[in-house]
Amino acid sequence: MGLGVGSVLAAGCGASEGTKNANEWLVGAYLSLSGPQTQFGVDTKEGIELAVEEVNKAGGVKSKQIKVLFEDDKSKPDEANQKVLQLIDRDKVIALLGEIQSAISKAGGIVANRKQVPMITPSSTNPDVTKVGEYVFRVCFVDDFQGQMGAEFCVKTLGKKKIGLLYAEDDLYSSGLATEFKKAVEKLGGEIVLEKKFTKAETNFTTYITELKSANPEIIYAPVYYNQMVPIARQAKAEGIPGEMFVGGDGWSGADYKELEGAYFTDHYAPDVPWEKSKQFVAAYKAKFKRDPSSLAAMGYDAALVLADSMKRAKEDTSKGIRDAIAETKNFAGATGIITIDAERNAVKPAVIVQIKNGTTTYKAVVGPGADTLLGGKAPAMDSAAPAASSSAAPAMSGSAEPATSGSAMASSSAAPTSTAAASASPSAAPTMTH
Repeated sequence: MGLGVGSVLAAGCGASEGTKNANEWLVGAYLSLSGPQTQFGVDTKEGIELAVEEVNKAGGVKSKQIKVLFEDDKSKPDEANQKVLQLIDRDKVIALLGEIQSAISKAGGIVANRKQVPMITPSSTNPDVTKVGEYVFRVCFVDDFQGQMGAEFCVKTLGKKKIGLLYAEDDLYSSGLATEFKKAVEKLGGEIVLEKKFTKAETNFTTYITELKSANPEIIYAPVYYNQMVPIARQAKAEGIPGEMFVGGDGWSGADYKELEGAYFTDHYAPDVPWEKSKQFVAAYKAKFKRDPSSLAAMGYDAALVLADSMKRAKEDTSKGIRDAIAETKNFAGATGIITIDAERNAVKPAVIVQIKNGTTTYKAVVGPGADTLLGGKAPAMDSAAPAASSSAAPAMSGSAEPATSGSAMASSSAAPTSTAAASASPSAAPTMTH
C-alpha cells in the first residue's frame, strides 16, 4: 500500500484538512507509506488508527476527538523535513507521531524541536534521535540496550562466543546497533571473528557471506532492516548457511521469514506475548485488519496511546503542556510493555526475544525493565534455543544447541535497569537478569 506525494489520510472525526476545529485535536503523523520501508509505515499507521479509534469511541480527550493527518515521507529524510513543516505550519497540528527509521526520525525531530511541537517516534531506536532536543520522545527502547540484550542472548543464552557481524555502514540504525552489540560481546568475553560492512544500496551480499562463512563463526549477528535481511538470508542459504545461523534486531520485524527458520531477533513485541494488554490489542487489531499485528503496528498503537494519555494529563492544552506531560509518563501499560519516559526522553521498558517458527515470530522471552511486572513475577520457560545447523556446508555451531545453563546473572544494560527474563528449556536452568 503506497501513497503519492502530499497525500493526507485522516483517522478520527473526519473534519476537513488544515482546519483548526475547537472540537478536535489535530495530530500529525509522518511515515514511510511508500519507498523501501513501506511495510513499516503501513503497519505503524494501522496501529495509530486503531488507538485513535478506541480513544475517540471512549469519548476522546477532554471531550474532544483526535484527528490524525498522515503524511507520506517516501522513506526519505528530506521528504520528512517538508512533511513535518507542512503539518506544523499548514495544518497547525499540536503534536506529531513518527517516524520509524532513525535517520528519518532524526531529520523530522530537528524540525519539530525547532518549532516546539512535541513528537513521539514509535520505533526509532538510535540514541541520537532524541538528542536533537527536548520536544522529541520515543516509546521504544534504545540501541545500547538492544545491543546489550542481543549480545547477552548470543553469548550467555545460546552459548556462542565466536560471532560474525554483518551490517550497513551508511545507515544510522544498522551501524549504531552493530557498534553497541560489538562492545557488549567483547565485555562478555565473546569475539567478533569477522566484521563485514555494506552500503544500503547493495543487493548482492554473496561476497560478504562467503567471507563470513570462511571465518567459521558460531552465529552471525545482522542488525539490518527487513528489506535487506530477506536477500541476505536467501543468498546465505544458497552458500550453505541456514537461517538459524542468524540473530538480528528489531529491523527484521515484518520480513518474509521463510528463509530464516529458527533464527532469533530482539523486538518490541510478538503477537503471542502473554500479558493482558497485548491480548486485548491483538484481538482488536485482528477484528479490524483481519490479520495478526506486527511489532510496528503495536508500537504505533502504544505511541498514539501515550500521546493521548499525555494530552489528558496536560496542565495546558498547548504543545508545551503536552510536551511536559509526555515527559512525566510513568508506568504506562501498553501493548508492548510497561513504558516510563526517562530524563533523556527515552522509554525505559523491556525487550522481547522472538524466534522464527513456521514462517512467523513466536515469543521466547521478555527481558529488561518491567519484565517481572508483565509476567506477574514469573519467568516462563523457553522450550529450546536455535537448533544445530543441519547443512554440512554451513559454518560449525560449536557446543550444545541448547541455551547456556550456567545460571550466572546477566549484566544489566547501561541504558536501563534489567529485570527477570526467561532463557532456557527449564525454569531452574534459566540465567536471570536482575534489577
